[in-house]
Amino acid sequence: MSARMMEDGVYYVGSQDWDRQIFDELIPLPQGTSYNSYLIQGRDNTALIDTVDPEKAHELLKNLQELELKIDYIVSNHAEQDHSGSIPLILEEYPEAVVVTNPKCKELLKNFLFIPEDKFKTIGDGDKISLGGKTLEFIFTPWVHWPDTMVTYLEENKMLFSCDFFGSHMATSQLYSHENEEVYSAAKRYYAELMMPFRPTIKNNLAKISKRDIKTIAPSHGPIYSPVNEIINLYKDWISDETLNLVVIPYVSMHGSTRVMVDHLVDSLIKRGLVVKPFNLGHMDPGEFLMSLVDASTLVIASPTVLTGPHPLTVSNAYLINLLRPKLKYVAIMGSFGWGSRMEELLKGQLSNLKVEYLESISIKGLPTQDDLEKIDALADEILKKHESS
Repeated sequence: MSARMMEDGVYYVGSQDWDRQIFDELIPLPQGTSYNSYLIQGRDNTALIDTVDPEKAHELLKNLQELELKIDYIVSNHAEQDHSGSIPLILEEYPEAVVVTNPKCKELLKNFLFIPEDKFKTIGDGDKISLGGKTLEFIFTPWVHWPDTMVTYLEENKMLFSCDFFGSHMATSQLYSHENEEVYSAAKRYYAELMMPFRPTIKNNLAKISKRDIKTIAPSHGPIYSPVNEIINLYKDWISDETLNLVVIPYVSMHGSTRVMVDHLVDSLIKRGLVVKPFNLGHMDPGEFLMSLVDASTLVIASPTVLTGPHPLTVSNAYLINLLRPKLKYVAIMGSFGWGSRMEELLKGQLSNLKVEYLESISIKGLPTQDDLEKIDALADEILKKHESS
């Protein structure tokens, strides 16, 4: 994507990565991603807000050369390499520029990219730099989603360059969110995969930036928001303690027994008016699964045993759930075994970060009998009761 003027003196100079399929060797990217970089031209100085992933550095450089502007400041909101990785190249091309960032980000950039000490201008929370008719304010927003993260506010244009805050993994030729309504689903996926563990700090940082008059939010990934009310209200909902009447059931079945249990539970919950989302861990989209956890009240983990423990797919997903700390209220564990099981004990040990109430587990030897299916119906009754009382 070529350089595009957003407003007078404000340009988009980033890159769309249509082909990238995975992030951090972990997160699928069904819509690719973008690396958003912005150039702000004042009367006296020009600032580049973040750079791009090193693989797209040539595109950033081409866009900057198109504009034929000098660069005085390179603002680094966050040291992760998809934002900062092209800084060394930009410093080579614009040797008079200095990197403006906070102390934590500075130390990370020195470690990651070997940027020398004399190339930094270190700022504090709330500090400002005037470009001449354009004023940048730096607001520290730690743990959204790294300890070094900050955002940059352009006062005169009421624009917030929000780094990963409000981001979405989406490559698109449409620069603004109102041109592509899919962005809100992509933003929820992004929140689920990266931001969910940091709900308390996001609440604090959302309150902090809300003190500014914001007309436009320009994140480092995905489309730009203008107006901004919808994405801010969605974040307020996602970080709240409120949950929906939703039961999420991740499951694995090796020989069919656990699948019979899951199918029966799904039918039983639907008959009771609950919303249910089952996910076969061997075939699911991980992002869709994590998105469902943003709102769910209840998680039911269903697994067969492998050497008396939960199936490895169950283990890896339980580990991820524990890291992401969704705002679940209730968890139940059920499964089948052949000759012995420690599944309940092991899974509860893996989910130590969750502040939930555990419902009675169901452990079945072999195929479920009629008595076993009645136990599953009783679990459905208990889940309904819990949801109605919440």
